[in-house]
Amino acid sequence: MSLPVRRIRAVFTASTITVYQAFPAAIGIPAARTGRFPTAFDRERMTWIKPSFHWMMYRSDWGRAPGQERVLALEITREGFEWALARAVESSYRPRLHPSRDAWRRELRRGEVRLQWDPERDAALRPLPWRALQVGLRGEAVRRYADEWLVSVSDVTALAGEVRRGGGRGAPVELPYPLPETVAAVIGATG
Repeated sequence: MSLPVRRIRAVFTASTITVYQAFPAAIGIPAARTGRFPTAFDRERMTWIKPSFHWMMYRSDWGRAPGQERVLALEITREGFEWALARAVESSYRPRLHPSRDAWRRELRRGEVRLQWDPERDAALRPLPWRALQVGLRGEAVRRYADEWLVSVSDVTALAGEVRRGGGRGAPVELPYPLPETVAAVIGATG
């Protein structure tokens, strides 16, 4: 049985989805302590959220990369997550989704939500044949994320180290995320 190549896999509840980000301690520690982003969090800059724990571990080198020493699990509303996806523009041009390369460039410049499908990673951080989603937010989208969608913030830096040392044991169990068909069409999800 072959797996869908572009399917969001995540930890989620009926009303929330967990995404991951890695930050320097000046942002990560107060965010985890208060459940909100501190003033050091730059709302004018694009911020990238990732539903995949292993992709975040790959990107942050298990929380050891400079400026990414604190790995956070951020529980956000599914309503907000799906609002963002419904407005997303892929970082790469795909003729199936855009009438022309110029139209895609215009949409990319105007858009406040960007998405990329990157190779998912296994517990050893080797690429897998299917994709993991990462979503870039800026402008109104990052403000909504920080001020409206955020439900809880947990520092999972210690967990990252335990999972790394344990060869993947203890990693969050991520299941296929049920997307509305209209949203799946916007982001090019295949399952």
